[in-house]
Amino acid sequence: MDLTLRVWRQAGPDAAGEFKTYQVKGISEEASFLEMLDILNEQLTLAGDEPIVFDHDCREGICGTCGVMINGAPHGPQLGTATCQLHMRKFNNGDTIVLEPWRSAAFPIIRDLMVDRAPFDRIVEAGGYISVNTGAAPDANLIPVPREASEAAMDAAACIGCAACVAACPNGAAQLFTAAKVAHLNLLPQGQPERDQRVVAMVETMEEYFGACTNHGECESACPKGISIDNIALMNRDYVRAKVANRRYAGRK
Repeated sequence: MDLTLRVWRQAGPDAAGEFKTYQVKGISEEASFLEMLDILNEQLTLAGDEPIVFDHDCREGICGTCGVMINGAPHGPQLGTATCQLHMRKFNNGDTIVLEPWRSAAFPIIRDLMVDRAPFDRIVEAGGYISVNTGAAPDANLIPVPREASEAAMDAAACIGCAACVAACPNGAAQLFTAAKVAHLNLLPQGQPERDQRVVAMVETMEEYFGACTNHGECESACPKGISIDNIALMNRDYVRAKVANRRYAGRK
């Protein structure tokens, strides 16, 4: 398979970027998309050029570090798939493929296709954990969890934090990511003591970096794990309830 790649190259956050065109030949249909980029980088290195910088780690669709815009779509043309799981059989011989980094003001470009996703870390640091004492692992297994809550929490916990939702959203919103991180703790009994505190802290941290949700639904379509936008409704409900409860408690003092 012979391909033409138009790749965004940018030396740093403050440097001017541009698309550069490369030719790659003899790519196997069974190669993954990242393996194809490895081949291109080997070609560039042997020619004495700078290889293309892109994020990757596990290459199994688990870590969430990979992620680029491929022909204008986060993670490429195959739904429910991270970039590292995309295979070249989804393309045709002679195709031109355009590669860009996530385009969001909250994610400044570090270099080429790599962006700084630190705002996601700030959201998790604000409340994406359980700090109350819930006992050791055996004690946790003794706490009954309704099946519906367990399944919904597990579905939300599937979020890998890749940021495709932000890249796909016309507003650059991060509600789906934040809602998934809120829901997988707020739905469980162990998460109840800090439920109000958690949702307020995480939502208000999110609002410092990202745009507002206007229910386009692009985030759910782009998510490689199929996280449902129902979680956004749950997060919004919990946030409003927590803010009302906080005012009520403040009025009693």
